[in-house]
Order: sequence, then C-alpha cells, then structure tokens
Amino acid sequence: MTTSDMSGSLKNPSPDGFIDLQSDDYFMEQALRQAYRAFTAEEVPIGAIVVHDGHIIARAYNQVELLRDATAHAEMLAITQAEEALGDWRLTECALYVTKEPCPMCAGAMVNARLGRLIFGVGDPKKGAAGGVLNLVQMEVFNHQCATTKGVRDSECRALLQTFFTKQRQKP
Repeated sequence: MTTSDMSGSLKNPSPDGFIDLQSDDYFMEQALRQAYRAFTAEEVPIGAIVVHDGHIIARAYNQVELLRDATAHAEMLAITQAEEALGDWRLTECALYVTKEPCPMCAGAMVNARLGRLIFGVGDPKKGAAGGVLNLVQMEVFNHQCATTKGVRDSECRALLQTFFTKQRQKP
C-alpha cells in the first residue's frame, strides 16, 4: 500500500471502536465527499482535501467543465486554497488527500508547493505521476519529494470513477 511514507502507515480505528479522526481512512472519506460533488456536477469525480495539524484547511473537486479551465483539477484548487489559508505557498507541513493518482500537472504543483505528504485512492497506470506511469513527486533530481501513500479506499474511489464513465458512455 505504501510507496514511501515518512508519516506512518494507514491508521485503523481504535480497538474500542472509535474512529481515529487523524486516520488516512477518515480524511479520504472527506475527499470522497468532494468527489461525489463533482459527480453530481457531471465533472470527472475526483475530490481533494488538504490537512494541516489535523484540520482540513482546503476542500475541492474537479471543476474543469464548470470553469472551462483545463487546470481546474481538484488538487490544483485545493493547493491554492491551502496556500491562501496558511498565507504561504510552502505546504511542507500539509497532507493532500485525493481520490485518484495525480496527473503530471498536479504532481508538479505538489512538488513546487513543497507538499509534505500525498495520499491517494485509485492509481492511474496511464497518466498517473505519483508512481503510475512516472513518479514526479519522488524524483530525486528535484529539490523536494513528497512522502506518498497509495491505495487508501481504492475500491470506493475506483467504483465512483467507473460509474461516472459508464454513465457518460451511455449518453446519446
């Protein structure tokens, strides 16, 4: 499950049954909520959140069609919101949760923003830039690399994307 995770592995609910609000599972659920918003808006259902000190400071979903902007990916919008929330472009103490492996544009933005950690759901073997087709977020030639955890709530993230594209293909 983990490519390179300096922050620890996926945390499970505690033995007493309480949900650990600091777990990757919990935060990916929040990203999935954003992806469902994209699905409802007939956007490719990808959602992202940024967490700093255990608090969500940014939430976004794909808005490419709505904004008619090829750069309006969930990750890009969330990064911009997080930078504004912190008043700094450096996101070294932040984690970005996204339902699908980032594309090269988004992965490059993560490296440039000095993102501390990337957590994603479903991988993208055709266009993924966090280990899919290439790994921009961990290239040693760059002056920054992101710790990366993949596969968190993979099946839910995958199912949402598959449902969306099946629905799109059925349109006249």
